[in-house]
Amino acid sequence: MRNLFNAAMLAAMLVLSSVSAEPKADRPNILWIMNEDWSPDLSCYGTKGIHTPNVDKLASEGIRYERAFTTSPVCSTSRSAMMTGFYQNYIQANQHRLKKQEKQPLPYGIKPIPQLFQEAGYYTCLLSRKIDCNFLPSEKAELFMGSDWSERAPGQPFFARVTFGGTHRAFHRDPVRPINIKDVELPPYYPDTDFIRRDWATGLEQMQLVDREIGALLKRLDAEGLADNTIVFFLGDHGRCHIRGKQFLYDGGILIPMMMRWPDKVKPGQVNDDMVMSIDICATILEAAGIEAPVPLHGKSLFSKEVKERQYVFAARDKMDQTHDSMRAIRSKDYKLILNLMPERPWCQFNNYKEGAYPMLAEMNVMNMKGQLTPEQAAFFAPTKPAIELFDLRKDPFEVHNVATDPAYAEVKAELLAELENWRTHVIKDQGVSDEFRALNVFPETCPTSTVTEWVEANGNNYDFNKVGWPSWYPTRTLKEWEKVRALWEPYLFQGPTENLPKPATTKKVKSKKTKSKKN
Repeated sequence: MRNLFNAAMLAAMLVLSSVSAEPKADRPNILWIMNEDWSPDLSCYGTKGIHTPNVDKLASEGIRYERAFTTSPVCSTSRSAMMTGFYQNYIQANQHRLKKQEKQPLPYGIKPIPQLFQEAGYYTCLLSRKIDCNFLPSEKAELFMGSDWSERAPGQPFFARVTFGGTHRAFHRDPVRPINIKDVELPPYYPDTDFIRRDWATGLEQMQLVDREIGALLKRLDAEGLADNTIVFFLGDHGRCHIRGKQFLYDGGILIPMMMRWPDKVKPGQVNDDMVMSIDICATILEAAGIEAPVPLHGKSLFSKEVKERQYVFAARDKMDQTHDSMRAIRSKDYKLILNLMPERPWCQFNNYKEGAYPMLAEMNVMNMKGQLTPEQAAFFAPTKPAIELFDLRKDPFEVHNVATDPAYAEVKAELLAELENWRTHVIKDQGVSDEFRALNVFPETCPTSTVTEWVEANGNNYDFNKVGWPSWYPTRTLKEWEKVRALWEPYLFQGPTENLPKPATTKKVKSKKTKSKKN
C-alpha cells in the first residue's frame, strides 16, 4: 500500500435518495478513489494489452461511465473543481499551479466538499498525501480531519478520499505481468515505432501495478465489513500524461475513467452513456448523505434529470506551470469544438515538466524535424494553432481532422460557439487573457541558445516568469539536441521488467529568481 501516500485526492459516490436537511442514521460511507493522469485505458474499457482485474470487478459491480469528463486537463485545476463541485474558473482556481501567496479563499460563500461532510457529522480523511488545490484553505490538515477512517468514532460515517499517484510520470515496469509492445494499440496521432510502443506499454504496466493497490484497498473495505454501506467511486483526475493528453482539451486530456458501486442501491453491470463530469460526483455524494450545499453546485447528481438530458460538457485550460496558454472547449456526443484564445502560440511550446518526463516528445520532435511524421501526426508540432478546432467525433474519434473551415459544418460550429460563449459569460465568468499574460514583445524574437531550457535557466534574474511565463519559442531544441535527449531516454525506456534504472536528467529545473527577490 506504499503508493497510497504518493499523491492526492479522490472522487466518488452516488444515490437515488432525495436530499434531506436531517442527518440519516444509515447514511452511507463515501470512498472516493482517484487515479493520477489516467484516461479510460483499462481492460474494462477495451484497451488492448492491459489487465486490470480489480478495477474491472469494481466496474462490474456498479456503473461504468463511457462519457465521463474532467473540467480541466491538469491536476491542481481539476482537483480544485472536484474539491468544490464548481468549475475552476468560477472560483478563480484555473491557473496551474498557484503559489501559496497567490491563492485566495473561495468566493460566493462556497465551502469545500470535505467541510460540508464534516459539518454534517461525517469523519473526513485523506488516505494519501497531495491536496493540490488553488484556493485557501489548501493544506491537508485544514481540509480533512485525519488520514484514515479507522480514526473515526464508533458508528460514525466517513468521507474518505485517496489518490494513487503511480500513473503520474515516471512509469515503472510490471515484473508480474510485463506487456509485449506487439500487444498494444496506438492512437493514430502517434507514429508506430518500437520506442513509442514501449513508452505506451510501460504506462499500461504502471496502471497494472496501481490496480493491485486499488484491489488491496477494496479488500480492506470488505474485511472490515464496510463494503455494503459504502459508495465507492473510481476516476482519473484528468487524461493520460502523453502527447495530446494531459494539459490539452482533446479527449486524451479530459476523457476519464469513472465508475461507481453502491450495493443494494445501484444495479450492478451497468454501462452508462450519459454526458457526465467529475464535478457531478460532488452533487451525488451530498445528495446521498442528505447534505445541502450553501450554494447550488455546477455539478449535478448523476441520477438527476439534468444529467440525463445534458447535451454538452465544458472544459478549460489556462497556465500550466510557467507555460502560458488558454483554451476553452465544448463537447457533445457527436462534436468537439476547441477555442484557442492564444492561437499565436504552438501546442508544443516549452514546458519543463513535459520535456523532462515524456520520452515520446523526443521521439516525435526528432521525426518531425526529419519529415517522418504523417500530416495528422505533424499537425501538433506546428508553430501556431488555428483559432478554432472542430471535430466530427462520429467520423473522427481521435480528433485529427479539423473541419472548422468546412462550410458543411458552419451551422454546427455556430451553435457550439454560441453555447460556449454563454458558458464563458454566464457560468464561469471567464476573465479571458490579459496583455501581461499574453506577453507579446517581452522576449527576443528567437531563442539565442540551442535549447529554451538553457536560456530560461540563464535569464531567471532578468524576467519574472511567474508573471509573463516562459518564452513560446518553437522548436524548443535543435534537432541535434533532441537527438541527444532521445539517446538518453532509450536505455531507460527499454529496461527489463525487473530493472530499476534511474530516470535520465533530460532537462534542468528552472525558475524565476526575480519572483523571490520581489518579496524583499
